[in-house]
Amino acid sequence: MSDVTNPKDETYGLLTDEGFKRSRKRIGIPERPLTPHNYEVSADGTRHFAYGYGDSNPLWCDPDYGKNTRWGTLIAPPNFMYTMGENAAPPVPPEQKALLKGDPFAGLGSYQAVMEFEWYRPLVLGDRCQVLRAQVGVKEKTSKFGGRTAHVTNDFLFANGAGEIHAIQRGTWINAERHTSRENAKKSDPIDFTTPYTDEQIAEIDAIYDAETRRGAETRFWEDVAVGDQIQQRVKGPLTVTDIVVWHVGWGMQLTPPGAFGISRAIRRKVPGLYPSNARNIPDTVQRLHWEPERAKELGIPMNYDYGAMRETWLTHALTDWMGDDGWLWKLSCQHRKFNYMGDTTWINGTVVDKQQVTDEQGTRNEVHLEVTCTNQRGETTTPGTAVVLLPTRNAAVELPKPPAPDLQALLAHEIERFS
Repeated sequence: MSDVTNPKDETYGLLTDEGFKRSRKRIGIPERPLTPHNYEVSADGTRHFAYGYGDSNPLWCDPDYGKNTRWGTLIAPPNFMYTMGENAAPPVPPEQKALLKGDPFAGLGSYQAVMEFEWYRPLVLGDRCQVLRAQVGVKEKTSKFGGRTAHVTNDFLFANGAGEIHAIQRGTWINAERHTSRENAKKSDPIDFTTPYTDEQIAEIDAIYDAETRRGAETRFWEDVAVGDQIQQRVKGPLTVTDIVVWHVGWGMQLTPPGAFGISRAIRRKVPGLYPSNARNIPDTVQRLHWEPERAKELGIPMNYDYGAMRETWLTHALTDWMGDDGWLWKLSCQHRKFNYMGDTTWINGTVVDKQQVTDEQGTRNEVHLEVTCTNQRGETTTPGTAVVLLPTRNAAVELPKPPAPDLQALLAHEIERFS
């Protein structure tokens, strides 16, 4: 993990031309990944992760069930690689390591904006996982909320224990000056966080939970899908701090390294910026803005809120339940446009917008293209997205797509060329 800039640095929290210059020099240099929450795919690990976003699919939770599917074993849910990833990068030369020292945008607010996934093969029970992480782009843009911003795109390239490509994850984060986002937040229309839900509203939400079904072992064939079809609606919420806690049980801590008390103190000595002090001058994780409303308000955000990764798993939950055990979720792209605040309820919907039969260098595929959305109780679309699901036909099972490169190093080169 790289050190962050000392908060006493005069450029700390400011978006500077030098910051952009330093950031661009990092493109293509492998960075050390975060400490994995799981080193191996286990039935406990996948179940805890899936339960953390409300998914009880036995395909990821019950090894005996998995034995009788086309996979022959328990497989991990699509986003499980968030919890895994041992460093696959070769040693970084000293001159490149120096470019990774410090954060060019230290002290800025960093908000996940876009996340794209491509999955090429499952992680199966007992699998280990490698990851190659590198920045592949940085752009300067003007935001209505944050003013001048830096859009930084990072690739996370995953392979299974045998070195076979598992998935590509591309994430873009918007970095903005805290004082700018605070001032602009003051101009936004206020949101009422005090009005309670009525019993009727809770009953309506519960009715959607109660009606949830899963396609499971009943194969959904490509021939039976039509443009305009709707996936079954899902609901997530009203969001509580308990939901965030249960999510972390399966997801790990991600940005803040795992461990408490003396373990966190050891990290704080190396990276003090990860533990800003609270109102009582007690150092605490930067992530607490997700469960501590006071910290969120200090940063110009009216209420604590979820993680973008939670909504990504909510979308994959709806899609994998719809497609069944024999389908394959190949691609998901989503944009996190609004905060999903504590107490908000999110409805997940999806519509089939196209279906294609394709043969190219990545194989033969029977594709179903969908538009998906996360919408809150105020009628706002917080996360729109698109997905591509591969379905079997009555004559052939799903053929997993071929990755665009044979190994992680070649895949990184492919991604850098793609962005250039």
